[in-house]
Amino acid sequence: MAYEQDNCHLCKEYLRDPVSIPCGHIFCSICLKTYWDHADHTGTYLCPQCRVTYNKRPTPRRIGSSRNSTLTRNSDAFPPPPPSPDYNIAGPQDVGCDICVGKKNKAIKTCLMCLASYCERHLKPHYESATFKRHKLVDEIGHLDRQICPQHQKGLELFCRTDQMCICVLCTVKEHKGHDMVSAEQERADEQQRLGATQAEIQERIHDRVKQMEELKQAVETLKNSAQRAMQECEKMFADMIRSIERMQQEMAKMISTNKRAALNNAEGHMERLTHEIADLKRRDNEITQLSRTEDHIHFIQSYHMLIAQTEAEELPTVTVNPYFTFGPVTKAVSEMKQHMNEFSNDELVKVAKTVNKMTFCQLEDSKRKRALKADDAPMYRSVHIQEPQHRDDFLKYACQLTLDPNTAYRQLHLSRSNRKAALKRDPQSYSDSAARFDSLPQVLCIEALSGGAYYWEVDWSGEGAAMGVTYRGIKRTGYGDSCRIGYNRKSWSLFCSDSSYSARHNKDQIEVNAPYSSRIGVFLDHAGGTLSFYSLGETMSLIHRFKASFSEAVYPGFWVWYESSITLIQL
Repeated sequence: MAYEQDNCHLCKEYLRDPVSIPCGHIFCSICLKTYWDHADHTGTYLCPQCRVTYNKRPTPRRIGSSRNSTLTRNSDAFPPPPPSPDYNIAGPQDVGCDICVGKKNKAIKTCLMCLASYCERHLKPHYESATFKRHKLVDEIGHLDRQICPQHQKGLELFCRTDQMCICVLCTVKEHKGHDMVSAEQERADEQQRLGATQAEIQERIHDRVKQMEELKQAVETLKNSAQRAMQECEKMFADMIRSIERMQQEMAKMISTNKRAALNNAEGHMERLTHEIADLKRRDNEITQLSRTEDHIHFIQSYHMLIAQTEAEELPTVTVNPYFTFGPVTKAVSEMKQHMNEFSNDELVKVAKTVNKMTFCQLEDSKRKRALKADDAPMYRSVHIQEPQHRDDFLKYACQLTLDPNTAYRQLHLSRSNRKAALKRDPQSYSDSAARFDSLPQVLCIEALSGGAYYWEVDWSGEGAAMGVTYRGIKRTGYGDSCRIGYNRKSWSLFCSDSSYSARHNKDQIEVNAPYSSRIGVFLDHAGGTLSFYSLGETMSLIHRFKASFSEAVYPGFWVWYESSITLIQL
């Protein structure tokens, strides 16, 4: 495979004797040593590439031989390839000729009388000389010591059915005297018949497994078609519900507009009437003013009685205004409707999820079922979107129990029996082969897939460096490149912790964070709200960094662990 980093960041040349540091970056051993030697007097060591700070000088770790060989092959200075090998020379897996001196040729036959294996050249005497005519030649076999009786140093020719072992002729005299014995050929013939029956049984099992495979393939196609139809029908029904809500919105807007228009028309009519009445009253007030100034007594008396009689006879209606009139009740009613709909939809989603999760698509029928479960069958936590809490007791309401997945763990990551702790050591573990395993980076994911709600977990870490975060399932598992590292690509987010600093990472973005050191980190994921927050835990909780993201699928908590470091999932 082609690695994504072939050049040293410092010398810009092909990597020579490459080493890695806690933040995951790789440099030539001599380049990094020279770079940090100049920083010895300061007591502070920076990563030349990402500028992560270390208070003490980390110990670089050499990259595995597979990477060295790949990088060396890419170098122009590598010597030309050796000449084509001699395919007659016996390799590690071949049976060598017992007569050849020095480099041994491949043996093509073994003599059961000589108890030796011969190449084509040294086998000729067995074909050409009469001395060897009674010797028995078979296809080459290794471990000829198994063909010799360890007690009498004679060839094994017989089979003792009493003791179920191969014996020589001398064994019949004393050790196996009186036992049920047959020739090796006879025992082979009998066992051959039983072997044939066993092979027939295996072939029948193959037939059954092939039939089950075909049934499973057909069921998978049916499942895909059913899921596609369900998605289309659900999309249609949700579209209908959205249109219904839009019609309700339109009706509500129409009702508000109608009531507003009616109230405004009523108010405008009252204001017009009040305007006329005010103008009439002002006219009368002006007439009274003019009358009070006249010197004609008769005109005053006549006009006065007429104005007074007209004023007393007219009663003007009073306009009252409701100062508390608002459309608040409408907003409140819609808010209550929204809350009821959210509660109803969440309850219905839980019912649907329970119903679907109870349905079994396919399963094993024996005790191996539990061991055969993969990360694909992992439980998926689900919840509803909430506002981020402020205190630890509030965070604990969203606590989820996580388990490290051994099928994803790097072979030198040692997991505890409960699969809650991971430590990077020099000796590899005997994990089974798995396509989900990180083959080159010290990383491990959790079994649980988190989607659709809010979750909280806490991690203890110790050592020179560790990183924690979340990733989509599709993160690459092979190689050293950024596409495999949690936090270095679009599929993952992480917080790197060292003894003196933090570094938040996503894709090509890296943010150095100055925050108090803490050996315990709290992680809060609001999948629906699109936030991932990291807190240092001590006497109080202190926010280290918060990512804003639109999670398009379920995410898996994941960890990167450096040498002599470890992470532990806290059971809340």
